Amino acid sequence: MEPIVLSTQRLVLRPWRAADREPFAALNADPRVMRYFPEPLSRAQSEALVDRIDGLIRERGWGLWALERRSDGHFLGFTGLGIPKALLPFQPCVPFQPCVEVGWRLAVEFWGQGFATEAARAALRFGFERLELPEVVSFTALDNLPSQAVMERLAMVRDPLPFEHPSLPVGHRLRAHCLYRLSAERWRAQDPEGRSLPK
Repeated sequence: MEPIVLSTQRLVLRPWRAADREPFAALNADPRVMRYFPEPLSRAQSEALVDRIDGLIRERGWGLWALERRSDGHFLGFTGLGIPKALLPFQPCVPFQPCVEVGWRLAVEFWGQGFATEAARAALRFGFERLELPEVVSFTALDNLPSQAVMERLAMVRDPLPFEHPSLPVGHRLRAHCLYRLSAERWRAQDPEGRSLPK
């Protein structure tokens, strides 16, 4: 399938390129970026992640797109939609599966500029208007307040109860997660740009 490209005022969400691998490996090795993940990634792990993400985009046309700044083409990280594989459907601790998740990961120098929110809104618009999804979720460790702030700026609604991430061992500092949801109806009611994707 032809990979899809999305654009915003400042950003481009696009398929991955060979030149993205080096800066992506650098951000994945940064303890600040990976603070709310089990550990930073090695170069081999980062390469494998790119291969998996890029393969899914080429297979279905969408996914976790490489994120580029329009003004200079600089690679920022990724933002997009994914189908979590680590969370198995129908586990009692993960009642929201199966699902489509919106996610992001940006290098530290691009934090605090609204890029994650801007890009995630484009991904959500694509999910609701092109894929006609009934709901998109996002989840993170309870301690990850910066990502939760992005979820709230996206008008996502937090579930009242946390859940235990089954891919992390009992007692792990990140095992307790919070879940945010956004329905298609709520998206249509609050879409700040009030416009649809071209068909």
